[in-house]
Amino acid sequence: MAKVLVVDDASFMRMRMSKLLLENGHEVEEAENGVEAIAKYQDTNPDIVLMDITMPVMDGIEAVKKIKENDVEANIIMCSAIGQQAMVIEALKAGAKDFIVKPFQPERIIESINRVLSI
Repeated sequence: MAKVLVVDDASFMRMRMSKLLLENGHEVEEAENGVEAIAKYQDTNPDIVLMDITMPVMDGIEAVKKIKENDVEANIIMCSAIGQQAMVIEALKAGAKDFIVKPFQPERIIESINRVLSI
C-alpha cells in the first residue's frame, strides 16, 4: 500500500482517481492546484504524487520543480491531456518519473504506480 497525493483542479478527476486508488488498497490525499500540492506534500510526505499539468494558481510543472527542490527523491507521475507532449517532456525534465494520458485507463495508473515505486 502506498500513500498517494492526487493533484488535479477538476474535482471529478480527483474523485475518480481517489476511488480507484482506494479500491486498490492505497491511502489517498488530495490537492487542487500546485501551491496546495507543495503544502500537502510537505505535510503528508506521500510515497507518490499523481500531478495534473494544467491547473490554475500554479501548474503541475512548477509544482514538480518546487517539490523536487525540497525532496530530490520525490516520485511524481504527470497526468496530461492528449496534445500536451511538449509539457510532458518539460515535466519529465523537471523530475517527473512517468506520465499518464487522460482520459486514463485505470490499469495504466496502477501499473505506473507499481513501476515507479519499484525503482
